[in-house]
This record gives sequence, structure tokens and C-alpha cells, in this order.
Amino acid sequence: MGLFILRLFTAFFILATFFPLVKLDFWWIRVFDYPRLQKFVFTLILIICWTFTLTVESTPEPFYWIFALTVTSAYLLSKVWPFTPLGKKMIETVPYSEEAGINILVGNVYQYNKEYSKAVSLVREVNPDLIFFVETDKAWENGLSEIEKNYPAQVKIPLDNTYGLLLYTRMEIVRQVINYLIDEEIPSLELDIKLRNGEIITIYAIHPTPPVPGENEKSTERDAEILMVGKKSKENPKPSLVIGDLNDVAWSYTTELFLKNSEMADPRRGRGLFNTFHAKVPLFRWPLDHIFLSKHFGLASLKVQKGIGSDHFPISLKAVLTLSNDTETMKANGTEKEEAREKISRGLEDD
Repeated sequence: MGLFILRLFTAFFILATFFPLVKLDFWWIRVFDYPRLQKFVFTLILIICWTFTLTVESTPEPFYWIFALTVTSAYLLSKVWPFTPLGKKMIETVPYSEEAGINILVGNVYQYNKEYSKAVSLVREVNPDLIFFVETDKAWENGLSEIEKNYPAQVKIPLDNTYGLLLYTRMEIVRQVINYLIDEEIPSLELDIKLRNGEIITIYAIHPTPPVPGENEKSTERDAEILMVGKKSKENPKPSLVIGDLNDVAWSYTTELFLKNSEMADPRRGRGLFNTFHAKVPLFRWPLDHIFLSKHFGLASLKVQKGIGSDHFPISLKAVLTLSNDTETMKANGTEKEEAREKISRGLEDD
């Protein structure tokens, strides 16, 4: 009986590891994208369990399972490795600058959570320049009212369908667009914000629908919204950030495609997992809340904050604008001028 259960668990975790390679968007496939680190740990435990079944008279079966589990764990390690301090960073660490920087706090408050005071306390502690909370209804708008005096620029879309948005900032909003990219009941924001040094950056704040039974049988809508915002960011010459609960993990096929198409950077790479969900179940945690940055930024800090009664931990980031669009254009023009000079010089030498 014990050997049967061991075979069952082993087969399950091997299948669960490679199932997400099937490029279908059914929720019961995509859900296996999430617990990658957990699967890695369990495969190591299973390898140990199979080694205890080895005896001098044993059949070759344990060796087959150990080999399969070793391949599985190696594959999982290759996927987890980039999200450790040993991985390659996509964005460099820089000192924080108040003039060229922005301090952002992002969180899913969980609409039915009533611990408004914890969120208010966290805002006061982090003291961010911009706050983006999702799953916010009218009760949450009222519960956060005491922070409004410190954040004069606000975009408030309280909804009862778990897709309400509240954004507060002490910086000037110079352009504001409320989008309904996929569903007329799911808003997202596109804002141009002026930093203290006068530079304009774009914030894309989103909360796409998750692939879950009873709501969305497929991840099609979530994936489409993420990739649409990625395209917007790439076509936008201004420095930009994509923030929010994306209902997708940092290592999924969709997120990797988003990063490739948008040419943005994930600050988690080379630093850690920074898990934000599930706040109440330590065994099942993964990174669902994100702040992606365009190549114009450096990273001063990234931190998962303390809980506010939600099933998500908030996450905060301090980014510094190190390369404005004007600087980038000047560099490009400078390169073109240098190339022209070299061509002229070669022409004179030939003469």
C-alpha cells in the first residue's frame, strides 16, 4: 500500500511539473504554473523516499523513478534559479533619489476584508508617493478616506464585483485614461505622472481576471489583457511601469512573453521570489502582485510588506529614473552623428 501511494504521488508531481508546457489556456492546466518552488521541494522529498526503498534484492523500479524525479527537479531548479539572488538581474540596483524616484505601494486588499486600519497604518509606515489598491468597494473607499489629505491626486473606481480600483498619489497626474480592455466590468488605468524633477512617466495599473472555475474556465482574458498592456508600454516612448495584481506568477509563459514583447524588466529576477499570495497559507505562496519597469529605471528597493488582513501581502518598490526618453534620443542621435563622422573620415582617406 505504501509503495502504491509513493508511485501515485511521484506520477502526480512529474505530470504537474510538465503539464504547464501544454500551451492550452484551461484553468486546470494553468493552475499548475503557480507552485513551482513547492513542486521542486516535493520532488526532492520523493527522491529521498525512493532511496529508502532500495535494497540489494530490489527491482530496477526505484531507479527509474529516481531518474525521472531527478530530471524533473533539475528542470524545476532551472526555472526557480532566476528568482534567487544567484540569478541574473534584469534591472540594476541604484541609490534612491527623491527628485528622480518614485515610491510605489501595490496591494490586493480582498474586498471582504474589513481591517481598513491596517491598510491605513501601512500607508503611513511606507509613506509611498503612489498607492494602488485593488478589490476595493465603496466600504474600502470610505475606510481609506483618512489618507486622502496626503494624496490630493486620486482615481477612484469602487466596485462590488472584486474589480474596484483605488489609486492615490501625491504627484501630479498630467494624463488620465480609464480603460476597459477586455471586459466592460473590469477597469484598468493609464496615467502620466510628473516626477519631482519634471520628467513624465506612465503608469499602467491593472487587475485582470484570474482563470478559476465558476468565473473563467480559461486564462484567455487574463493573458490578453496582460499582453495588450505590454504592447502599449512598448509603443510608449515614455518611461513606464506596469503595476497590480496580475493573477499570474512571475515565471509563467504569459509573463515571460509579456516581458519579451514589452521589453520591460522584472525586479524579482536575481533577487528573490517576493511571494505575495497566499498570505494566510504559508505552504502555498507565490508571486501574483507585480511591478514591472521599463529600461529607463533602476531599482532602489523591493519589499513584501506586512499583512493587512487580506489574502495578499502588499508589495512596495522604489524606482529611480536613470534614463529619460530625451536622454535616450540624445544618445541615439549622438551615435548616428558619430557614424556619420566615421563615414566622412573614411571617404576623405579613400580620396
